[in-house]
Amino acid sequence: MPTAAVVEPFPDTLYLRIADRLAGLIEKGTLRPGQRLPSVRALCLQENVSLATAVHALRLLEDRGLVVARPRSGYFVSRQIHPLPPEPAISKPLARPCQVTTGELAMRLVRESQVEGIVPLGAAVPSPDLLPVREVMRALAAATRKQSRRAMGYAFPPGDAALRRQLALRTAQAGCTVGPDDLVVTNGCQEALHLALRAVAKPGDTIAIESPGYYGVLQLIDSLDMRALEIPTDSRDGLSLEALRFALEQQKIAAVVAVTHFSNPTGACMPDARKEELVRLLDEAGVPLIEDDLNGELFHAPPRPRPAKAWDRTGNVLYCSSVSKTLAPGLRIGWIAPGRYLESVLRIQLVSTMASAPLPQLALAAFLQDGGYEKHLRQVRQAYGDQLREMSRAISLTFPEGTRLSRPQGGFLLWVELPRKVDSLELYERALAEKISIAPGPLFSPRGKYRNFIRLSCATPWGAEMERAVSVLGRLVGELA
Repeated sequence: MPTAAVVEPFPDTLYLRIADRLAGLIEKGTLRPGQRLPSVRALCLQENVSLATAVHALRLLEDRGLVVARPRSGYFVSRQIHPLPPEPAISKPLARPCQVTTGELAMRLVRESQVEGIVPLGAAVPSPDLLPVREVMRALAAATRKQSRRAMGYAFPPGDAALRRQLALRTAQAGCTVGPDDLVVTNGCQEALHLALRAVAKPGDTIAIESPGYYGVLQLIDSLDMRALEIPTDSRDGLSLEALRFALEQQKIAAVVAVTHFSNPTGACMPDARKEELVRLLDEAGVPLIEDDLNGELFHAPPRPRPAKAWDRTGNVLYCSSVSKTLAPGLRIGWIAPGRYLESVLRIQLVSTMASAPLPQLALAAFLQDGGYEKHLRQVRQAYGDQLREMSRAISLTFPEGTRLSRPQGGFLLWVELPRKVDSLELYERALAEKISIAPGPLFSPRGKYRNFIRLSCATPWGAEMERAVSVLGRLVGELA
């Protein structure tokens, strides 16, 4: 029987954890400009790491421009650091269900993100420059050559058995007790979310969501003739459980949709204790949780955060994910572990799509088994972390006073609060005229809130074009402010 590649600890990224911790101390002002850092030997003892690891961490900080090395004196915090803007405050949406009103804007963003020559700061799509294109193409070719009869047939629900075994092993490594027969392969995470909503709710029902929240979920709620209830959300810790508990007492809620890790658009990551509390709260209320863990593998420094599904003991959590943000959007492979709603999900998928393409599933199963996926993830995690820091630095230098900025610890999205006078829809039009796409804040609210917010994507490798685009945006924001 095929086995999955074992996910080893991350010794080669230990230096990243040390560098990120020191960077956080510099960002918060604990380590001030000009202050000497602990010596290399002191850092070795303090962090219980090798000399090489400590040196690697300090050199990484030097590459980021946060520290400078002085011969025979050690490392010092740079005097040229420009502090990052403060973080956005917790959101304050209206506590009433409503219809989604932003469908036209969402369609326009999707269309214009595909125009040639546009700097793609608006689309949350991985850059092909960071994807293992040749490796994936080889896996597809091998699957076609070795399993041609299966590759040209149907993959009926629940999907290819070998792929489900690999996905179950990987999900188990994330802390969830899920077997191959508990999983259904889907056409990306969007279909997984669609199946989940249809399995637990009906037209007219109220779905509690993060606010701001992913516009793809908003469009699903709208297409199913359901209503959205916005729950206050913090850009660091995610959904407010206090506000959700109050909403459950006041409203009839059919389901809760939450992006537990590195959410879209805020980049929030819910702490373990709050995930456990969320699962318990909804279990007691008899309300299913639809967990979107699309970005859970994109942590910038280990360990991988555990999904809320890890605390599910009753099958009340419908866990959704995919490889669209991590490996290849074009494979269109996602999955759902729907707990006690498994039979409903299978029936709905059979009726709505009948079957899916087997070739990508066969190729992905092989790619997961031979360890290619984990090798790629190690590289892309570091790339996204570096690109996010570069864009944060550029925003701090070019955007006007009054700007606020999220601090994601994973993924590649930034949530930017602009000075109150700035209308992000007008900024969107002006940026397009400069061949720059952005995602305006109203996209992420069913009521079109967050007019002075934008979401920026850091998925494209940093370079002169990206630097110029952020500088132009800063100028436009300054003019509107």
